[in-house]
Amino acid sequence: MVAVAFVVALSACSADGGEDQSFPVDPLAAQPISQSSAVGRSVSDITLPDVASDGRPFVMQARPGETLVVYFGFTSCPDICPTTLADLRDALAALGTQADAVTVAMVTIDPERDAASTVEAYVRSFIPDAIPLRTDDAAVLTDVADAFDASFDVISTADGDVEVYHTAYLYAIDDQGIIQRIWPFGAEPEQIADDLRGLLAAA
Repeated sequence: MVAVAFVVALSACSADGGEDQSFPVDPLAAQPISQSSAVGRSVSDITLPDVASDGRPFVMQARPGETLVVYFGFTSCPDICPTTLADLRDALAALGTQADAVTVAMVTIDPERDAASTVEAYVRSFIPDAIPLRTDDAAVLTDVADAFDASFDVISTADGDVEVYHTAYLYAIDDQGIIQRIWPFGAEPEQIADDLRGLLAAA
């Protein structure tokens, strides 16, 4: 009963990219940061295939003196993902040359529909040098998401549509592989830029 109530409460994105307007905003995207214990956690032992580099393992750790920003999303997301990535793009633009010290990586949580080339083209349409990450191993993907306190679910409905739910946080990771900051969906680009300046100054 609890699981059913949870699913009904979520916003759903259908297979054709349209949003089911009978559902409220996805609470996984809007849940407060205080519900996450990921800040201060090390993720440096986590890797995923970088599909832009022939599947080379990408380590969840920034380069020395830099910051890595990680996002979990999917390419047919109608609103939350493109809005978040556009906000991040604007934040990086506000940084000017400091943006060169920020690497962005997107993990697709819908690999069955997101081919490697699709993920790469999608994330790089927002941030040209972003790292596209994808795995077909469902257990690995779940373990990675769990390490970030991220949640996602991809459900095929009886009528053949696909509904995807996911936590829409941006995670800032330092050069030790420690999660230093989390921004929720809707964070203003100016705030993200200010926080990134602080993280880079402290690196």
